[in-house]
Amino acid sequence: MTVAATVESREEGARVLVLDDDPGVVDFLVEMLDERGFRCAGQTSPEAALAALAEQPYDVLVSDVEMPGIRGLDLLPRVQALRPLTQVVLITAFGSIDMAVEAVRAGAADFVAKPFKIQVLVLAIERALRERRLRRELVRLRSTLNAQRDTGATARAPASQRVLELAARAARTRSTVLIVGESGSGKGYLARRIHAASACGEGPFVQVNCAAIPASLVESELFGVRKGAFTDAREDRTGLVEQAHGGTLFLDEVAEMPLESQVKLLNVLETGVVRPLGGSKEVRVEVRVIAATNAPLEEAMREKRFRQDLYYRLNVIRLEMPPLRERLEDLEALVDILLERACARLGREVVGVSQAALRRLRSHTWPGNVRELANVLERAVAMTDYDTIVAEDLEICAPVREADFLADAAAQGLALAEVERAYIAQVLAVCEGNRSKAARVLGIDRRTLYRKLEEEGP
Repeated sequence: MTVAATVESREEGARVLVLDDDPGVVDFLVEMLDERGFRCAGQTSPEAALAALAEQPYDVLVSDVEMPGIRGLDLLPRVQALRPLTQVVLITAFGSIDMAVEAVRAGAADFVAKPFKIQVLVLAIERALRERRLRRELVRLRSTLNAQRDTGATARAPASQRVLELAARAARTRSTVLIVGESGSGKGYLARRIHAASACGEGPFVQVNCAAIPASLVESELFGVRKGAFTDAREDRTGLVEQAHGGTLFLDEVAEMPLESQVKLLNVLETGVVRPLGGSKEVRVEVRVIAATNAPLEEAMREKRFRQDLYYRLNVIRLEMPPLRERLEDLEALVDILLERACARLGREVVGVSQAALRRLRSHTWPGNVRELANVLERAVAMTDYDTIVAEDLEICAPVREADFLADAAAQGLALAEVERAYIAQVLAVCEGNRSKAARVLGIDRRTLYRKLEEEGP
């Protein structure tokens, strides 16, 4: 038998679900709590209670401990997985200190032993509601504070603190900065931080992804073009370097810049003037340049893909952004910030991450770094049915086990190029053919991945 009743609360409007295998007890408690202003419903089986929780959220579950099928203590983890913010108050005729301790350790908000006065249960429910409100307010307050600060303000790891300290020193100068680090590790964030703290922080911050611009258009995009310079140049267009005048030009993935454009960039850095494509006059610019790369520029120089003189001109102040796996102390703070941003972007209200979900996030090696973490959390926010992210909401691409892969490659006597092709193929298989996700795992941009796949051929 299932007993249910719902009445508007006169005070809190809190939703309370009562669970007991005795219909008479359920009827009595629902009636008593209803009179005290709660919105109550009752169920006489754990399975029915779980189904009710799945259908709609309840603030508090009042549950008997000893029931056929699922004991109240065994019900706790299932409730927490289904509705992490639902508080559980346990009632039993077999009360003991040991059972109370076990219930609290299992996650119960409170414990009431039979026989009890109804006011004792009401007080237990009110305490559980206060705890729930405090938890939500704490998460909201933390989210508000996170919205007012950036990811660097919450750096806990020594590696993060060190690079931010060096960035602060770099911001006091106008010297060119080269930021190196894996894809998705936060090089763009670090560049913005330097810009904001510098003397030109009120000026524009112009970001250019050198890998995203077709090689034939890099020169016109960076340095501008005058009408008639080529067939499609129907009007004058200001280049990105000139647009950054008085501020910062951030050249991301600078290793992908064509050699021809590197010559002209070097000239801008050394003379402070830029000549648009097809133009006869030079334009003076005052711009601070920050470059970033996830590819070793030293290797690119050896392969004659990057100019040595430009390298030395860019590598005045060098900052190395550590990968996320080397600064896991930052993970929890990053989760709070990225979760808030995802909620704002998607228009969802998710107030936190369960402990089980946080443990799963901590156990991952994050080959795609902060970008991968942001994508995982955004998907979780978009797909979750709850107001808290649970472990089942997290879809994390498992990294290839390096030791096993290299051992197999060595045993087969594969050449280096063959190892690279095999590794790319394996990562694509693990990521179910998702090239964007595979690029993040490989630590390269999509354009580089596409080029490598084209070189491999059919």
